[in-house]
Amino acid sequence: MSAVDYLAEGRRVAIRAYTPADAEEFTTRARESRGVHSPWLFPPGDPRAYAVYAGRLIDDPTKAGFLVCERDRDRAGKAAESGAGGPIAGFINIHNIVRGGFRCGALGYGAFAHARGRGLMSEGLALVLRYAFGPLGLHRLEANIQPGNEGSLALVRRAGFRLEGFSPDFLFIDGAWRDHERWAITAEMPVGRVSS
Repeated sequence: MSAVDYLAEGRRVAIRAYTPADAEEFTTRARESRGVHSPWLFPPGDPRAYAVYAGRLIDDPTKAGFLVCERDRDRAGKAAESGAGGPIAGFINIHNIVRGGFRCGALGYGAFAHARGRGLMSEGLALVLRYAFGPLGLHRLEANIQPGNEGSLALVRRAGFRLEGFSPDFLFIDGAWRDHERWAITAEMPVGRVSS
């Protein structure tokens, strides 16, 4: 296998861009995780839908997509040198990127069922924030979260986001307009810890 082009690496996870070759693993994990994701989000569950979804994240300059991947480990717990990437633990996407004086984007993310409760997404989000505020040149990231989505709310709290408000009927999801809390973080704020 060829070496993986990680954009950033932590102790247990690394982030990288989506590729067309990720379709089978991503969609299998999405199908396995339907019970975890519903009713909050609906990632693509078949290769054709994945091609459209990933294609937008790859080709559209107002979007950036990141796969959070477990780092390969040897039996002693050290990173393996095989060059092959580890399993996809989840995804973090930045949508609606605006440049100029705003330099902002909106986050969307999800953990796959096998990775839930292990802290992998917290580490992955911290890596994405550092990448967004560094190489991507953004100043602000927003996360709009439905009030009942406790896992998502806990993730942004751990990452250092601040609650900025409440938006009734904010997004049309699963057949209805849903209320959302507005959370944000800027480049000047402390970012959650990343183990290295």
